[in-house]
Amino acid sequence: MSLPNQQIDQDQLVARIEARNADAFSYLYDNYSAAIYGSISRIVNDEDVAEEVLQDSFMKFWDKIDQYDSSKGRFFTWMVNISRNLAIDKLRSKEMKKVGKTDNIETYVSGIERERLNQMHVDAIGLKETLTSLRDEEKFILEMVYFKGYTQSEISDEFDIPLGTVKTRLRMGLKNMRKVLQLE
Repeated sequence: MSLPNQQIDQDQLVARIEARNADAFSYLYDNYSAAIYGSISRIVNDEDVAEEVLQDSFMKFWDKIDQYDSSKGRFFTWMVNISRNLAIDKLRSKEMKKVGKTDNIETYVSGIERERLNQMHVDAIGLKETLTSLRDEEKFILEMVYFKGYTQSEISDEFDIPLGTVKTRLRMGLKNMRKVLQLE
């Protein structure tokens, strides 16, 4: 059964991937790869590395589909979290630290330009306006976690904010964003 021209809902898609349906996986890639790549490229500024993380992410979606639990959240959120974690792991890897020491100015400048372009995409979908409705401390934590790729511990250490406070601000910021977006 071919899936390219038809719309399938999240539950059907997950079930077909769990059944190891290659057409479902193609559908998943065709319909979600751009969004997943966008979340990865906000963290990883190197296009080649971001594409590598994208491929690793889709392999992990395929291999770990049995770990997805719909009662804990949406399938897309599960995929974004996996890809985000892989991107952060890649940045922390010895390979990337070694490359970072030998980057030239052209790579650095193109990274800055890409970050500016990604910021424009975030602005275009109205996310920045949504963030402005939050308290400054919640907004700061959300930006650091989701746009800069920081972990909660890194924020705590680098900005001298108690870890419990970081977690609370993140939780409250997400809760308040859901209210603004009318998801609650």
